[in-house]
This record gives sequence, C-alpha cells and structure tokens, in this order.
Amino acid sequence: MSNCVIRLMLGNHAIAQGAMESGLAVAAGYPGTPSSEIMEYILDYGKELGIYAEWSSNEKVAFEVAYGAALAGARAIVTMKHVGLNVAMDPLMSSAYTGVKGGFVIVTADDPGMWSSQNEQDNRWVGLHAYIPVFEPYDPQSAKDITKIAFEFSEDLGHPVLLRTVTRVSHVRGPVLICPPSTPRYADSFIKNPSREALIPANARALKAELIKRWGEIGRRVDELPHAYVDGGKALIITSGVAYTYVMEAVKEHNINASILNIITPVPIPRKTVLDAVTRADEVIVVEEGDPVVEEQVKALLFDNRINVRVLGKSENIFPRVGELTPDNVLSGLSKALGLSISTGRGSIRVNYTPPPRPPVFCPGCPHTASFYELKISVARAGVKPVFSGDIGCYSLGINNPFNEQDTLTNMGSSLGLGMGINRGTGGRSIVVSIIGDSTFFHAGLPALVNAIFNKTPMLVLVLDNRVTAMTGGQPNPTNVISIESLVRGMGVKYVWTVDPFDVKQAQEVLRRAIEVVKNGELAVVVMKRGCALEAVRLGRGMKIPHYYVDEGACRACGICYNLIACPAIVPLENRKAWIDPNMCVGCSVCAQACPYGAIKPSDDVRAWLSKWAEM
Repeated sequence: MSNCVIRLMLGNHAIAQGAMESGLAVAAGYPGTPSSEIMEYILDYGKELGIYAEWSSNEKVAFEVAYGAALAGARAIVTMKHVGLNVAMDPLMSSAYTGVKGGFVIVTADDPGMWSSQNEQDNRWVGLHAYIPVFEPYDPQSAKDITKIAFEFSEDLGHPVLLRTVTRVSHVRGPVLICPPSTPRYADSFIKNPSREALIPANARALKAELIKRWGEIGRRVDELPHAYVDGGKALIITSGVAYTYVMEAVKEHNINASILNIITPVPIPRKTVLDAVTRADEVIVVEEGDPVVEEQVKALLFDNRINVRVLGKSENIFPRVGELTPDNVLSGLSKALGLSISTGRGSIRVNYTPPPRPPVFCPGCPHTASFYELKISVARAGVKPVFSGDIGCYSLGINNPFNEQDTLTNMGSSLGLGMGINRGTGGRSIVVSIIGDSTFFHAGLPALVNAIFNKTPMLVLVLDNRVTAMTGGQPNPTNVISIESLVRGMGVKYVWTVDPFDVKQAQEVLRRAIEVVKNGELAVVVMKRGCALEAVRLGRGMKIPHYYVDEGACRACGICYNLIACPAIVPLENRKAWIDPNMCVGCSVCAQACPYGAIKPSDDVRAWLSKWAEM
C-alpha cells in the first residue's frame, strides 16, 4: 500500500486499473458508449506492462479472443456496451458450460436513459439466463475494487463473470486508490481437453449437469463477498450498483430511519445475507437501476422461505421503470414507500449564462454531410424515391433535416438486412439505398452483403468510409488495412465504385450511375471515402488549416449552402446571405463547390491541406 496513491479517475479507467492490478494479460473490445474508455486506458498504459490489447472487428470476435485466452489459463477481459453483448451471446452461453482456467471478466456497460443507444436493456437478465454471476460497482473506487474481486472469483470458481456498469458509474469521476499493476498472468501453454472444450452434444450434456452444480456453488460463494450492511431501522433497503449512492445520499440528508444492504452481486443475490437482513426488518424496499432483477429474486427467496414481509420496488411502480434513476426519483420513491413527506425539490443554482443550442448535427467538414447532400441531389435527379435503410454510427444523424435519409435504423448491420426485406416484401417495387459506415460494415455488414450477392437482391449499398470508428472517439478498424472496394469485388459484386465525397461533381455522377444499375435490377456498391474531420484536424496538427469565407458581393442569398448542406459553420445573416464561422470551418471545400455563384472562397490555398486529409 505504500506505493499506492489517490487519483481522480473516470469509472471506466478505474475498471481498467483494477484489471491491470489483477494481472491482466489479454484485453479485447469493440467501442461503444459508455464502455469505450476501458480499452482506451488499457491500450494507453498496458503495452509497456506486456499486456496484449486490441480493438476487435465486433463484440463476438472480441469475446472469443478474451475467452480463448482465459481457456488457456490467462487472465482476460472483454469490454462492450450493453447491446454489444447480444452480438457476443453465442460464445457467452457456451463459456458457462466450458468454464475457464484463467480469470475472465466480461464487461457490459448498460445505458439506462438511452443517452447513446437504441434501447436500455438490462444485462443482469443475461447473467440469470446464462448461469453467469453478475458483479455491479457503484462508483469509481468500487469499480476498481470489484473488478479485482471479480477476477479472483472467476479464477477461483473456473467460471466467467459479468461486470455490469452503467453510464453514471462509467462516466463519473471520483477519487480512486491506485496501486502498481501486477505482472500479466499469461498461460504457459494450452492443455487440450476436448471433453470439456469441444461442445459436441455428448460433452455438452455432461457439462450442463456440471454447470448446474457449479451454479449452486457460485450461489453459496457470493455470500462470502463483501456486501455492505448498515443497521439503521426496521425498514430494509436493498440496493445494488449506482442506486446505493443515491440511497445513501437520501438517507443521510433526510435522516431516514432505515437499514441498507448493498449487494455487489445482483445475480445471483447472496441468499443467506439477504435472509439475515430481512429477518430484522418489517418491510423491504428494493432500489436498483434498470429492471426489477434483484426485486424478483428477493420476492422468490422470501416466498421459498415462507417469510411474509412486504417487498416494494419497481414492480409496484415505487421507482420508475423507464430511464435512469436519479437522486430525486430515488428520494421520491423512498418517501412514497415509507410514508414520509419529504420534498424532492432541491432548488436550482442560478447561472447567469445561457448555453448555446446544440442540435444534433454533423461536425463541420464531416464527409457524411457531403455524402448525404450528394445522395439527395442524385436521387432527385434520377426521379426515384428510395427507401433509405440506415445503420448505427455518426451517419444516423442523416435522419435529421435537411437530409431525412434514414427511414429505418435498428441495430448494427440492419441497413442491408432490413433493406433486403423491404425490397422483397414490396415485391421488388422499392428501390432501397442501404447506408452503412466502414466500421459497421466490417462488424455486421459483410454477412448481409454476402446474402444480397447470393440472392441477387437489387439495391444500392453506400459504405460511408471515414477511416475510423468515429462515433465512439476515433478508434481504428479494419478499413485501415483492408480495401473495402477490393473486398467487395472479390465477393463477386460487379458494380463497385470508390469516390471522394469532397469531389462533389464526381460523387454525384457515380451515384447517378449506381442508381441506374439498381433500377436495372442489379446490386451496386459505392464506397464514399474521406477521413473523419475531427481525426483530420488531429492529423494536421501544426499545419495551417485554411477556412472558407463568403464574398457578400457575390452571394445571392439562395440558401443552398446553409439549407441543403447544413454545415454548422454556415449560418444565414439577417439579409439571408451566408456567413461562415472561421473558427468552425475546417476547409473541406464542399460548400464552395455547391455554391452556384462562386461566392464562397478559400482564405488560402487548400490543396496541401486536402491532400494531407486524403492520406487518412
């Protein structure tokens, strides 16, 4: 402990630190808010320790990389956001059967409130479904501590564990006692044991019985973990995860007489610990983030033990089942459950400042802006009204005005899959444009494209290749080393083009030709290739980045630049003429090409800058 220091850390960084203090050897992940910073931290600090870390092509692959390492006997971690666990579900279910030799921690970062997600699924259910215990931290310090406990538990039981965090744990900062990392624990070799690790039916049947037996042992061992209990009254509040901090705040601030039991394993609940606490209580209130996972287990436990104590929670609508818990709605629920009259109004801090509005728009200079603009113009000129089948990524912002070019958007890879279904479901009468990013293309688009080729589905596939996984912070992906055009041609697609969306005329010509191909009943793929603007600015650090300005004398106030391109750097003046904010413009040149009057001009020679940008 003498070498340990306290640092202010992000919850996700604390998880990574806990893993490195546990002897982490192999880490893999796929970026997704709110989980991404875990892998970023390991990539930043793990290499010099000898830790192998990678961004994988999707969550299933990441899971398998870490799972394989743990099967060999290494300590391994895999990270993803909550919906990513759906992608990894296949190997996850099998991992409970085979067990592991080295400690194996599966991090799922849930997003209650859907700040950056398409749903708010509670992955503690996955633990129940898969016979995998779930650990849940409540703040950055507990995130580090519980990660270390999870590694020890996993290796001791020879079983994978889930570490479930939520946005308010992952993205909050707090003081954390950090200690020197441990030497990575790699396996000396892989000792073959096909009767355990080859899940043919005969082996799997035997392993299922063993899994049930091990699950019973896990249920007993979670009672030995450091669950926190505060004796404070006959009412018992059972919490897990971030709810614990809200409950503690409410109880302390309002002198609420209640005992509190915080369990660090919501799946399975520590049955003996819960029963001990309940026998001292005359009512139970369960506070948890997400669905009533703990609440339903507590009710079943009390029923099995013929204990008749009232249990209140989300099932009784004491706490909201939609969105995040907050200190106010936890206090409101406790007040309702305990029959107290406590005002939840905390008052507001008056700040003499109005933040500028921040509508969801593309970044200045985003190549997707140009792509959506060119697509809109091209389909209008072709006289078609396609169905725009969208996907997950920055380009989902194409759903907004003035583009309105995302009619469906449900999950990773849905653009091709749903697009094919819409085409078939309308008897081939719908012209479909599937829009997918480069990272998502490698993640989940490839199998769907194979299907489109195999079944001869006529559709236009636009791959918006901005060279990185941009929405989650610019992580690298296979587009850096694998040519999408060559790959698609190799798969058998005859009509393939790669075009720079910053070359407006050429891009519109390519899209026109591609639409004609689809109208003739063929499959066409267009790769719109230009690097992310944010990454380009980082790449060009030290360079003079030119910006564009509007020559007011030449501007006719037609509004094409600010109405059709919608770059946030371009705004209309009172006289409807355009103005470009020089602090926001990154010199992409698209507005200048779109202006029919030549009124938008560069402040400097842009060729060197655009050439540098094209190196991405």
